[in-house]
Amino acid sequence: MSLKRSHIILLLLAALLLGFAGAYFGVQLAGQGDNEESTEQTIETIPSTEETSTSDIEKVEQAFSLIKDNYLEDVEDSTLIEGAIQGMLSTLEDPYSSYMDVETMAQFNEQIESSFEGIGAEVSMVNSMVTIVAPIKDSPAEKAGLRPNDQVLSVDGESVEGLDLNEAVAKIRGEKGSEVVLEIQRPGASDPFDITIVRDTIPLETVYNSIEEIDGKKTGVLEVTNFSEHTAEEFEEQLTMLEEEGIEGLVIDVRGNPGGLLTAVEDMLKLFVPEDMPYLQIEDKNGEKTPYFSDLSEKKDYPVSVVIDEGSASASEILAVAMKEMGYDIVGQTSFGKGTVQQAVPMGDGSSIKLTFYKWLSPEGESIHEKGVEPTVEVKQADYFYTNPIQIEEALEFDQTADAIENVQIMLEGLGYNPGRTDGYFSEETESAVNSFQEENDLDVTGKVNEETAGLIEAQIIDKIRSGEDDRQLEKSLEEIY
Repeated sequence: MSLKRSHIILLLLAALLLGFAGAYFGVQLAGQGDNEESTEQTIETIPSTEETSTSDIEKVEQAFSLIKDNYLEDVEDSTLIEGAIQGMLSTLEDPYSSYMDVETMAQFNEQIESSFEGIGAEVSMVNSMVTIVAPIKDSPAEKAGLRPNDQVLSVDGESVEGLDLNEAVAKIRGEKGSEVVLEIQRPGASDPFDITIVRDTIPLETVYNSIEEIDGKKTGVLEVTNFSEHTAEEFEEQLTMLEEEGIEGLVIDVRGNPGGLLTAVEDMLKLFVPEDMPYLQIEDKNGEKTPYFSDLSEKKDYPVSVVIDEGSASASEILAVAMKEMGYDIVGQTSFGKGTVQQAVPMGDGSSIKLTFYKWLSPEGESIHEKGVEPTVEVKQADYFYTNPIQIEEALEFDQTADAIENVQIMLEGLGYNPGRTDGYFSEETESAVNSFQEENDLDVTGKVNEETAGLIEAQIIDKIRSGEDDRQLEKSLEEIY
């Protein structure tokens, strides 16, 4: 083996197996994808905790030489080295530990600033499947109807089976204006379906405010869609504005929020959690726990509630569980369940390894990992929120039975038409509802659901969901706050 090749391998193994040298690039809490979590800070070198024998080093070196000198085709050194890194990480069976090459790191840095192009969805690897954690508010993914727990089977007709998460994400991402077709398997749907999404610039704004009047009392609503670079600053500014307007209660909405910067959620919790209890604890591999405290003298003098759903992950869960343990109501459905902390460590050439180092715990020391935060007030949305896109080759019509017909019936009911039943049988009442929909939308009145009718029904359902006009979870949160 040449000195150059030996030098490459020994440096690589020294970095990977004898301890990561250098400063941390950042701390991460969420899964990987179109939106990542990190907080930039510099700390001490990570010490080695285990010795690696010379024979282990020689074994890897021997494998490298064997491939380089004897494999049928030429292989770049960098390809083998990156493959070795990815191979080591894959043995951990941890979807949140991964290797980020130079290109992926460049995308990662864009994502931290919420200034990237793509479909706008947080993804993770769940049971070896590329899974949507949550679409970002006002993103192409949300507008196209992607939902938490949707599994991506293929991208533009190419299967993602066997790809690591970074490789899958690279296929999903793309330039503004370009199209991508995702084959989706949705929980509860018998068959996969395709969703076509036009990529765009992902929105920068992460905090939205409004005031609702409940029984004569002003109630502020702060919707947080992501925890990015300026979220905590935006949140504090908008909270101050609401307080100056005289709000008597506050609802914090983190539904569909996949997470973000640790420092962002910390700064937000410091506005609510008083100094006599931690807002967060971190546990290392030895079981040592470190609590973190604010310098706030007392809690807010008005009630607060938090709204969550299955798309609330990581930093959203840090916020929700801390507020829950303070005694505030948590309304909605059990959250995603992401309770580990990753750190991205630079490898010196622009690439990084993101590795799980810690667990994060609630103020009382509880882990929500793979369990999620359970609401104190459980509320599901209307059935049409959970329908699937209608995939039809031939028109659906009277006296047929199919899962697609059940979807149509639930959607029609959600739009105010009465299909008579929602069990998948195309009855006379369903035919009448289809006729009414077609007539009111200037379609050919046939009583059959063809591709055009199905597409318009779906579009109107998505618009209704995004309008918030039938938001049972938010309505319940506002009701329960006083």
